[in-house]
Amino acid sequence: MGTRDNLFETVSAERSLELLRDGNKRYLSGTSLLAVATSQMRRDLSEKGQFPFAAVLSCSDSRVPPEIVFDVSLGQLFTVRTAGHIADPVTIGSIEFAVSSLKTNLVLVLGHDKCGAVKAAVSGAKCNSNIDAVIEAIKPAVEIAYKNVGDDEICACCEDEHVRQTAARLAESAVLKERLDDGTLKIVCAKYMLESGEVIFFE
Repeated sequence: MGTRDNLFETVSAERSLELLRDGNKRYLSGTSLLAVATSQMRRDLSEKGQFPFAAVLSCSDSRVPPEIVFDVSLGQLFTVRTAGHIADPVTIGSIEFAVSSLKTNLVLVLGHDKCGAVKAAVSGAKCNSNIDAVIEAIKPAVEIAYKNVGDDEICACCEDEHVRQTAARLAESAVLKERLDDGTLKIVCAKYMLESGEVIFFE
């Protein structure tokens, strides 16, 4: 259990979530099963196409590479990464492609602690550049956080709230909503802890 032998099969949302959980446990314990990509594996993926068992929207932070965090190899995750895991039209369209064209049944929104984009949004920073678009997208989560916790917990609360709001924006997509409504798609929230390496899945 916990590994995926066949790269060319569709996997249920429940099984996909199990694969992610098991992969993170291997990563934490230092017992990675991650195989080096062989020329045959690359050839097969090139010829047969991709069947990723999950789509992951995560922050671009270099310390949070989903393939390593979940101990998977080529062809297993459809990964979309932006600073602050922002759900803009391009990001949502990318996830829609994974779900509609690649038949992916699980979407994971993966945040992390000590997020620089969240810290910037909490501080009210203005960068006078396109970075401001990232900060603006996180501000609704900052507003919720300030209503619920004290100053010392703002960043952690905002990180969690922003993950939830990102997932909610994805769920508004007509393409994803159709699959959510028929029960074949799940959107799951999680947070990666930089120091421990643990992925905490939200209830």
